[in-house]
Amino acid sequence: MIGPNLLLRAPEPADIDIIFRWENDTSIWHLGNTLTPYSRFAIEQFVLNTDNDIFASKQLRLMIDCHSAGAKATTVGSIDLFDFDPYNQRAGIGILIDESSRRQGYAFEALNLLITYCFKTLNLHQLYCNIEKSNEESICLFKKAGFTACGIKKEWLLHEGQWTDELMFQLINT
Repeated sequence: MIGPNLLLRAPEPADIDIIFRWENDTSIWHLGNTLTPYSRFAIEQFVLNTDNDIFASKQLRLMIDCHSAGAKATTVGSIDLFDFDPYNQRAGIGILIDESSRRQGYAFEALNLLITYCFKTLNLHQLYCNIEKSNEESICLFKKAGFTACGIKKEWLLHEGQWTDELMFQLINT
């Protein structure tokens, strides 16, 4: 999937180190319900053994590359589909933009590329995401992409000793 500034592509062995860094960044573990570190070997096995068959694995990870004329592409993040349900035609979305590449419009472009893929290629009826109530940047991102709030999970997440609500957003393919 290619857009004006970005390319969404399957992970390659060259991505192992950056995925390893992101997956072991304890400052964002609470966003993905991670409690333990991943080994480099586990990340390597994931990349090498993933066949990108969303129908078999019920998930899909794509790397987000920024490309510009005459310059080498730079990986700025990843975007995931999870809980893929082909019968009910829905999936969850998660996105991570490297801290050094945030606030440059990459998340919005990547999200729109993935929405188009989901609705036109995978023929999904709806997409959803779960966002910690205090994550205003993600809330704004998904609202800007057309997602609407559809629920709240009270005191759902424990973060730094405090309970916080999680909001659920969805986008229905009209």
